[in-house]
Amino acid sequence: MAVPPVGFAGVLRRLRAGAGVTQEKLAQTAGVSPRAISDLERGTVTTPHNDTVRLLADAFQLTGQARVEFEAAARGHAASGRVGARGVPAATRTLPRDIASFTGRQPELAELAEATAGAGGVVSIHAIGGMVGVGKTAFAVHAAHWLADRFPGGQIFLPLHAHTPGRQPVDPADALASLLLTIGVPAGQIPADLEARTGLWRDRLAGRRLLLVLDDAASSEQVRPLLPGAGSSLVLVTSRRRLTALEDAQTISLDALPPGEAAGLLVRLAVRPGLSPADPGVGEITGLCGCLPLAIGMLARQLYHHPAWTVAGLAAELAAAVDRLELLATENLSVAAAFDLSYADLVPDQQRLFRRLGLHPGTDIDPYAAAAVDGTGLAAARRGLEGLYEQYLLTEPAPGRYRMHDLIREHARALASRLDSGDDWEQATARLLDYYQHAAVRAQALLARQARGVPAQAAGAAPAAVPILASREQALACLDQATAAGQHARVIALTAGLAGLLRYDGPWDEAITRHAAAVQTARQLGDPPGQALGLSNLGDARLLAGDYPGAARDLQEALSICRDLGDRPGQALALTSLGNTRRMADDHPGAARDLQEALSICRDLGDRPGQAHALNHLGIVRLSTGESLGAARDLQEALGICRDLGDRPGQAGVLIWLGEARRLTGDYPGAARDLQEALGICRERNDRLGQIHALTWLGVVRRLTGDYPGAARDLQEALAISREIGNPDAEVTAHNESGTLNRIRGDLGRACSSHQQALHLSRQLGIVLEEAHALAGLGRCARAADRTAEAEDRLRHALAILQRIGAAEAADVSAELDALPEAPDPASTSP
Repeated sequence: MAVPPVGFAGVLRRLRAGAGVTQEKLAQTAGVSPRAISDLERGTVTTPHNDTVRLLADAFQLTGQARVEFEAAARGHAASGRVGARGVPAATRTLPRDIASFTGRQPELAELAEATAGAGGVVSIHAIGGMVGVGKTAFAVHAAHWLADRFPGGQIFLPLHAHTPGRQPVDPADALASLLLTIGVPAGQIPADLEARTGLWRDRLAGRRLLLVLDDAASSEQVRPLLPGAGSSLVLVTSRRRLTALEDAQTISLDALPPGEAAGLLVRLAVRPGLSPADPGVGEITGLCGCLPLAIGMLARQLYHHPAWTVAGLAAELAAAVDRLELLATENLSVAAAFDLSYADLVPDQQRLFRRLGLHPGTDIDPYAAAAVDGTGLAAARRGLEGLYEQYLLTEPAPGRYRMHDLIREHARALASRLDSGDDWEQATARLLDYYQHAAVRAQALLARQARGVPAQAAGAAPAAVPILASREQALACLDQATAAGQHARVIALTAGLAGLLRYDGPWDEAITRHAAAVQTARQLGDPPGQALGLSNLGDARLLAGDYPGAARDLQEALSICRDLGDRPGQALALTSLGNTRRMADDHPGAARDLQEALSICRDLGDRPGQAHALNHLGIVRLSTGESLGAARDLQEALGICRDLGDRPGQAGVLIWLGEARRLTGDYPGAARDLQEALGICRERNDRLGQIHALTWLGVVRRLTGDYPGAARDLQEALAISREIGNPDAEVTAHNESGTLNRIRGDLGRACSSHQQALHLSRQLGIVLEEAHALAGLGRCARAADRTAEAEDRLRHALAILQRIGAAEAADVSAELDALPEAPDPASTSP
């Protein structure tokens, strides 16, 4: 049997002796068997495995030249700075210099370091992607310098020139020739074909720990032949494409810098004495740059080379610029030129979609809106968006939702204005607005318990595809665009279509502002139907915000217009909302009158959704006046209609009040069942207003059945949602019910606090029923604390209100007053 080179056996023995360890100890440290150490030192093993050599080198903590010589000796070469006659340099270091101003990216660096440490004997491949100018190359070079000590076999940087102006991407065969020359293979020994070059490259790297940076790759096909085949090498590939076909590659996607790190980068590069990242101008500049490192660097260098410029002045100029991209340039570099190189990679259909996406006014877009603005089908739009996503021209913050960086959107818009005709621009915008109008109407039909009309003159062309629900934010952005463009008919139609979304999502002050604007626009256009519809929606929004007088005024005007027009569906809509408003203002007879008239109209018209809507509110009025049986009858009829129609939101609304009716008759299991079903539907549809009501009454049922922790949890959630969406009347109710719960649990301090907050809010809003509830709650707290005189005063005030409005609770409060012990005479207790 041939013996291995004496040099390696001798090197191994000398290193072990120098470390003062036994073969067993070395084997334990290295993680190999003692027999393997013995065989190597005696020369009975001729071909030590690469992993064994690496483990032994790690155990001896060899780095740099010493490690290279150890590995060379294991392969039978002389232990010198060169590995035998093959001429491979001991350590090749061709990295560009690291950048002193490199900022941030600590999570990504930590992720890379952790992955490298756990790679073992496998080639570790990391694809570093991101949009133009995000700092992919800077990150890869910085990471390579940071990790260089772990790769004594060398650190090689190879540009692949996918986006170098005036150059074609490097052919893989040419890239391999460059790599082979770099590691010392004579030009005459480099094979002619790609496969042979790949084989030779992988052979020369076997067993080495090499760090290879492949910069600006065009595709996975360009990169794949350049990858080492074995060993513990690390490969960093930067690309403007998502290299989804690169097997076993881990992706590190770089986003724009966080604002704090972006500000720090600007300060570092500007080198201005006393300039701080906290300077308002610094934050404004980086924000207008979208925190993109390339843009920040260009402006920072302008500040550095123009000492007379001020940060505030540059920020103001950037904010006022019609085209920010014109200012983002230095010498022969510009952000726009960099974007153009990515745009050039796109096929014509993708380029057209990219330009048209720049016309979209919102931050996000989905495939439906993309299909509308591009004038294509849904499948084509999805393919186009995915293509732009793969090129890092879009991000995907949520499934099916795509977003453009601000500067990329500005570039797309600039390309559209330069390359597309005015007619094309106008048609694309019109298609987008048509889409949002139809999507909003569809959402309205699904969300509203009663369908609300949309003015026909602004209906527009139906889009090819419409989702179940449109994005509220996108639709509102389009509404703002239509308003700014003076498209008055569209403003009326879009606002009407968004009524359901505004009603369920809030905040109500925004809903009021938008509906008021639509009403004013309809008045200016002389559009009575649009005005009546806008007034009905405005009244509904004011009702939700607790402005009962304002709601009544708007709804009365809407009703008057509808009667003049002979618009019976409009009358029913206004009457239903007006009846609900009167109920909230404790005018129960007036509420019942309006709701009965609305119900009669809806029955005449065969309008079953309208019937359910009126019956639901009529049932609530009956509950308020103590007519529990009549209320249950109305609510059951409304629920049956909603179930027949498959109206899930309508079912939830009726179930909430049906649960309350069951509670009042003592059917707690039935009440809990109805309320749980209602809550499930509301959560499913993200109906936060419905969640408030269901949670509040469910909390009451839990309290009545002794589940105090569950009651507290439900009421606290109802209170939080009420505050979040700005629904003060729901907040008052939740406060009062929380007060009752805390009193029963014996926490009189918190109970009084809750009722005091309810009392303050109810008086502000003019909700007299909840004012009476708050006063009664405070009276009960005083009674529990043996403050009889205070208890009597509070309860008498509550009783007076309840008797005035004809509320059913008046009898209960009267009985409580009769049961109070006689208050002590203050004179008899004085000294």
